[in-house]
Amino acid sequence: MKRVVVCGTTFGQVYLDALREGPFELAGILAKGSARSAACAREHGVPLLTDPARVPEVADAACVVVRAGVVGGEGSEVAAALLEHGVHVLQEHPVHPDELAAVLRTARAAGTVHHLNTLYVHLDPVRRFIAAARRLRALQQPLYVDAACSVHVAYALLDILAQALGPLRPWTLTAAPSRAPFTTVTGALGGVPLTLRVQNQIAPNDPDAHLHLLHRITIGAEGGNLTLVNTHGPIIWSPRMYVGREPDGRFAAGDPCLALPSATTLGPAEAPSFRDVVTRLWPDGVRRALTALHETVTSGADPLSQGQYHLGLGRLWLDLTRTIGRPDLLTQEPPRPLAAEEIA
Repeated sequence: MKRVVVCGTTFGQVYLDALREGPFELAGILAKGSARSAACAREHGVPLLTDPARVPEVADAACVVVRAGVVGGEGSEVAAALLEHGVHVLQEHPVHPDELAAVLRTARAAGTVHHLNTLYVHLDPVRRFIAAARRLRALQQPLYVDAACSVHVAYALLDILAQALGPLRPWTLTAAPSRAPFTTVTGALGGVPLTLRVQNQIAPNDPDAHLHLLHRITIGAEGGNLTLVNTHGPIIWSPRMYVGREPDGRFAAGDPCLALPSATTLGPAEAPSFRDVVTRLWPDGVRRALTALHETVTSGADPLSQGQYHLGLGRLWLDLTRTIGRPDLLTQEPPRPLAAEEIA
């Protein structure tokens, strides 16, 4: 499973960039035939296909980077058609659990493999955060989660938390009184108290933009708190501040705890540039997701566990979206991002 077709050329551009280098080879683009898709096919020197039935002629796997029905697209129908034709599929999130269940049934009947890709869990900074969170969890029980995200990437946030914390059942979610741009949700995931702020806004004139942030997560324990400042880093460990007392009540200045830095970065202290994110970090994540699909196909492992995981995650995501309600619709002009030097 090395030759891959990409379906969709909007966010699919990231997938196309991921296939510029090995170990996978771009074999074609599947699209409806727009000028943009034709231009992408010419740029990459591959055929432009408009019929899923032709994909097995050039590839044995496909990346479906088209919106699923839950967000107004036909991605799940395309994925099902490819699976029926014997093509393994990596599908971009989010997907409604009912859609996903149908696609998984199609894959099982056809003897093909379907994986859902949330992308962000495959990025280096997030992987580093998840690994640190698991080490923290092995030492101490998490006491709380404080997180924020845009509604666009709420599904991925839940995936990050599930991989960091373990099973998220049982969960409880309640919307608290709040004002735009953030809707506040309180509750618990897997018994860990949760405070979550979701930017529940979408600009129909530019639906993939105007996010105040992607993900920001803090997991707190007795010994301190672990923070993913931004989806792309940095990661900061802040030990719990504790100043002991001498018998006479004075601060215990010799306490070893006082020698701890009040905050330490785990990994690079500076996050990558947005250019580096789009051209390196995200394509690296796509290659990791494709590698996981390849390993499932070549090992003959039952993909049902991955499917069941995402079915459960999808139900939690649906519960969250119901809790926060429909997004506010905005009309936005392109923002002017500021450099750090402008406010230093």
